[in-house]
Order: sequence, then C-alpha cells, then structure tokens
Amino acid sequence: MASSTAANLWVLLGLGIAGVLLAAKRLRRPARPDNGAFIARLELLPPPQPPPPQARHPLTGLCFAIADAFHVTGYITSFGSLEWAKTHDAATQTSLVVSSLVDGGAMCVGKTVIDEMAFSIHGENKHFGTPTNPAAPDRVPGGCSSGSAVAVAAGIVDFSLGIDTIGGVRVPGSYCGVLAFRPSHAVVPNNGVIPVAPSLDAIGWFARDPSVLRRVGHLLLRLPYADIRQPRHFYIADDCFEMSKVHARRLTQVVTKSVEKLFGRQVLGHVNLENYLASRIPSLRNNSNGHGDSKFSSLLALSRAMQFLHKHEFKDQHMEWINSVKPSVDACIVGNLSDDGESTINNSQDARKEVRAALGALLKDDGILVIPTVLGCPPKLNARELSSQDYNVQTSCLTSLASMSGCCQVTVPLGTHDKCPVSVSLIARHGGDRFLLDTIQTIYATIQEQVDALAKSNVSSKQAMSEEAAEAAKEKGNIAFKEKQWQKAINFYTEAIKLNNKVATYYSNRAAAFLELASYRQAEADCTSAIDIDPKIVKAYLRRGTAREMLGYYKEAVDDFSHALVLEPMNKTAGVAINRLKKLFP
Repeated sequence: MASSTAANLWVLLGLGIAGVLLAAKRLRRPARPDNGAFIARLELLPPPQPPPPQARHPLTGLCFAIADAFHVTGYITSFGSLEWAKTHDAATQTSLVVSSLVDGGAMCVGKTVIDEMAFSIHGENKHFGTPTNPAAPDRVPGGCSSGSAVAVAAGIVDFSLGIDTIGGVRVPGSYCGVLAFRPSHAVVPNNGVIPVAPSLDAIGWFARDPSVLRRVGHLLLRLPYADIRQPRHFYIADDCFEMSKVHARRLTQVVTKSVEKLFGRQVLGHVNLENYLASRIPSLRNNSNGHGDSKFSSLLALSRAMQFLHKHEFKDQHMEWINSVKPSVDACIVGNLSDDGESTINNSQDARKEVRAALGALLKDDGILVIPTVLGCPPKLNARELSSQDYNVQTSCLTSLASMSGCCQVTVPLGTHDKCPVSVSLIARHGGDRFLLDTIQTIYATIQEQVDALAKSNVSSKQAMSEEAAEAAKEKGNIAFKEKQWQKAINFYTEAIKLNNKVATYYSNRAAAFLELASYRQAEADCTSAIDIDPKIVKAYLRRGTAREMLGYYKEAVDDFSHALVLEPMNKTAGVAINRLKKLFP
C-alpha cells in the first residue's frame, strides 16, 4: 500500500513538473535561427567582375534576400502558403528584378516569409511562423514582407526585396526600424513576381544604410548618372500627424530641425491633407456613400477605395485557385472577398488618377510630403487590435496615399518610443524616385543626429524632473520632521531617494527620523549610504556615531565623532560625545 502511494506521488510530481515545463515553454518564445525570417536558403552568385578598365559591378560585396513572392528557377514559390506550394510547380525562370540584382554584383542568399498570399500588413503567418522582430521581439514585424524586413533589421543581409500593395514594405520597415522604399507604381518591372492587386502592387526594398538603398534603387530603376537635386519644399501633413498615437512633436521635430539645418527654414511648409484632397478628388465622395459618415473624410474614403481595389483585384487573380483547391485560408482573407458593385470599383479607379494628379500638383518636381508611416508603435503579438476594423482602416488611411497615387515613398526610422521603433515617411510625386532617393541620402545622417540629440534631451529633461520632484519630497519630509511626524518624514525621504538616489542629504535626513523612532540599525545604514556618496557630510558622521553608541559599538562611535571633529574642529556635538564616551569607557 505504501509503495503504491509513493508511486502515485511520483506520478503526480512528474505531471506537475511536466506542466511547469510546458507552461514555461509557452511563455518563453524559443529562439529561432535567423529570427525565423527565411523559409529557404539558397545561393545565387553574381558573375565574375569585368576586366579593367571597366568598372566593377555596382552592388559588389552586397548580399540580399527576397520575399517568397519572387520566382527563382528550380524553387517553388509558396506565396506564404503551404497549400499554395503543394499545388504549384517549381519556377522555370527567375524574376527579372532578382536576376538584375545578381547581375549587378549582389548575392541572393534566401527566400523570406510573407503573410499568407501577401494579403495582410501584420506580418503573422500560420504556415511558416511569424518572424521575430529584432527591434521589438514581443511585437509584430509588420507585413506582408515581414521576413525581408527582419532579415535586414537583424543584420543578416545588406538589403532585401518585398512586395508592397497596401503597405507591405513600408509598414514592416517602420515596425522593424529600417529604411523601406516603395517606388513609383510600375517603374520597376514585376515579371516573375506573383501579383496581389496589379494596380496597387509595387516591388520595394529594405536597407539599413541609405547609400545601399540608393545603389539598389539606381540599378532597379536603371537611372543614369545625374547631379543631386535639392528639395525646395517640405510639406508637413499636420492632420496626419494628429492621427498618430506617438506625440506629433516627437516625430516632426526631428524632421523640421534636420530640414532647417540642411536646406533652411524657408523650405518648410504645412498642409492639411484632408482638406486639400477633399476639394480635388470628387470620386472619393461617391465611395463614402452608405457608410454612415456624419462628416466626409477624404483620407478615410481614399482608404476604402484602396481596400475595394485590393480585394477586387485579388479576387481576379486568385479566386479561381481558392475555389478549386478550397484551402484553409486565413479568415482575414476570406472575410474580405465579398462582392462590391461595379460602380464602386470604377470610382476607386477614378480616385487613383485624381489623387495622383492632386499630389503631383502639390509636390511638383521638387517637393516632399512628410507623414507618419503608421499609427504608432507596432502592436503586440496576437493583440486584439490586429483584427480591429478601426486599426486597419486608420493604418490604411496613411498607406493609401502612395498606394493609390502611385507616388514613391520612403520609410525613415526615427529611433524609439516606449522601446519600440517609430518612423516618418517622405513622399515624392510619381516618377520622382531618383529625387527621393537622393534626398534621403542627403538628409539621413542629419536626421539620425537629431534623433540622438532628442533622445539625450529627453533623458536630461526626465532627470531634471526627477531631481525637482525629489527636492519637493525632501522639503515635505523636513516639514513632517519639524512637526515630529517621524514616520511621515521617513516616507517622504524614501520617496526622494527613489526619485534621486545620488543625494547624501536624503539618506542623512531619513537617518535622523529613524533615530527618533529608535530604529538604530536603519539609521546606521542610511548614514553609511550618505557617507559613501559624500565623505564630507558631517551630520551623517554625527548621526551614525549616535546610532552606533546606542547599539553598543562604542569604539566605532568614537571614530565617527572624531571624524566629524576633523571635518568641523569647532563642532560642539562631536566634542561633547567624545568626552562622554571616553569617561564611560576610558
């Protein structure tokens, strides 16, 4: 009977340990090679260098990765779905942009994770796992080109390719804290890339270094050499920054100071984009009907127009496969494939032309529009807001500007806020890609200098506020001490120490209150802390001497009083204490 009971106990203990280990495994996200960015490793090697005196390949020495929507000969393009991979053959031809980059001297090292069928902008994937955001591991990396952004942010590759339909490059660039470029629509050929919504699709790229971003852009855009053209106008979209969950000044201050330093204050301007677009895009009003808006919002209508085109064209491209294979497609995809009227699609197409003309008229050849890239910090993994209609619509309000107009846009990291990456975006007119790449090359270093300066000023500001609050708490403690409210005084001094633990007086004053409560050991410890900070604080020696005398440490007490007398030879309290102790203990 006893052995049976013991055996049962061991079983229960084993189950308990197993349960603890299982819980720990669930709580701790396991480390994955390469942050889970890749679904396949490969090597596409560049050709040999041309003989002198010909120039070396422009991308020599760089390595890159590609999102798994780009074809590579001999590899199946999974398009973010295992079921897609099972029903498609290996590619027979490599994507034109990938071949161009390899021919330009760069080495392709792998294919990266994308959202299922490149549909979402969150960066989560049930088939291949969600890549770990190196800049904020508990946050989503953003999508659809999540793996490509993560591979660059983690320093695994120098640059990477992604696909941007409704923000698929710009959003993960912001969430992972790297540069991300969406070129003008249709200027980079998309041969050998699985389409999502062709009228919105653009091949984009990520980099940590603006010179790499520019070198890749010059090759893909086939740009001949030309002098760098300086911007003459920077328009801050004030109403867009009001949408941001990060304080608007935190974002705009860095840009405005950088622009002022490089180009002068005269080039800065402000625009209310909501009002500007409302008067220039009549098709948007037609799209707003039936949504119950009490007030027309041009940005919201533009977002809806983009969403209509996105799902309409996605259905045209992939609904036949979904109906025939009946895959277990994510609910966010299936739920967005409802039918819309032909008039809605026509209005959305008209809106594309109108918003391109409107932004072209605003920016011309030498203007830059500045907006927040996203609403704020990246959402936490599995957060409810990822499935929130409001979150997705508001984020789309910002990404729809370039997606619908076809303008080029670059995501520019601006350091961190609440330990998460934040960014702004610069937008140039359609066809202004060289101008935008040159501008970010020129301004990036200054922006990072301003980011560092702002971070230091914030630390200094917070420190000053803490020091001020600590002094206020000390004064309250002094008042309580005078009123003989010893414990209340201790509480205030403790608060002061928590706010600023580098001030000896706070410890010494608290020691005085502890002495009044006969808490001699606490008083001795506080005086020692005060002396460690300031070896010349006489009151701390006197109070520690008193505490040690009461604790029976007479020799140590004499040493403290003697030290106080050395610092202040006329100190009567120290002299009297020494004489008293010497008489009692000669």
